[in-house]
Amino acid sequence: MDDTRDTRDTRDTSDTRDTRDPAEPSDATAPGAATGSAAAGVLALRPLTARSIVLSTLLGQHPPQLPARALVRVGALFGAAEGTVRVALTRMVAAGDLEQRGGAYRLTDRLLARQARQDDSRAPRTRRWDGGWEIAVVTSDRRAAPERAALRQAMAALRLAELREGTWLRPANLVRLRPAVAAEQCAWLTGAPEGDPVRLAARLWDLDGWAARARLLSAALERADGPAERFTVAAAVLRHLLADPVLPTGLLPSDWPGADLRRRYDAFEHEFRALLPQYAGD
Repeated sequence: MDDTRDTRDTRDTSDTRDTRDPAEPSDATAPGAATGSAAAGVLALRPLTARSIVLSTLLGQHPPQLPARALVRVGALFGAAEGTVRVALTRMVAAGDLEQRGGAYRLTDRLLARQARQDDSRAPRTRRWDGGWEIAVVTSDRRAAPERAALRQAMAALRLAELREGTWLRPANLVRLRPAVAAEQCAWLTGAPEGDPVRLAARLWDLDGWAARARLLSAALERADGPAERFTVAAAVLRHLLADPVLPTGLLPSDWPGADLRRRYDAFEHEFRALLPQYAGD
């Protein structure tokens, strides 16, 4: 294939930052910004790119694999030209995001881990909370920058908050495995705050900010018109769910919108999965 830059439309940004979509919460709230009628004046959402369309589609597939022709058809649903989608696929294989097998493209192991986090964000596994907290204290004396970054990423995936440098904690109400990087760099303890746990939770997480954006996204998804706009908002919803601390009910405001946002996303997912075979089928 010739120089790929000439075949991209103006929306395609194929640098590595796009590999986060839709798994990392990074959309901004900006008054006056807009990406469609549903979000006008309220939400600044990432525009669709060929890369984000491919990733979002495969991250929602189980198993996460589709033929190239199917991904081209899905791209067309959202206005991406065939050449643009094929260029994105080539670049994603080169970047290690996808692998090609027998004419089909599938997620690599690195993105399979993201898919697992994404699935968990939609239906977090919780257990009855007895008031205890899990606490992680960094014990490694000297850590290279990549090790520190890997630990920070792992703690975010575990939904722990940083009380101070090297000390992470959260209520012990989640069921999940700890990655090796977290076990190797930290000592893990259980305990409980002597003070008000509600106040501590409010200190550790911006609960009001998360709830406010969740309500904006819920309203935007409800009003979004057409597959492309709904897809864009839904991707932002999924990123936002990854930032939900999933606290016990007793530590949350009474009108916490997490469950409602998940129900609305599930409705979109059902709608999209019903539409997808028309474009991705043989």
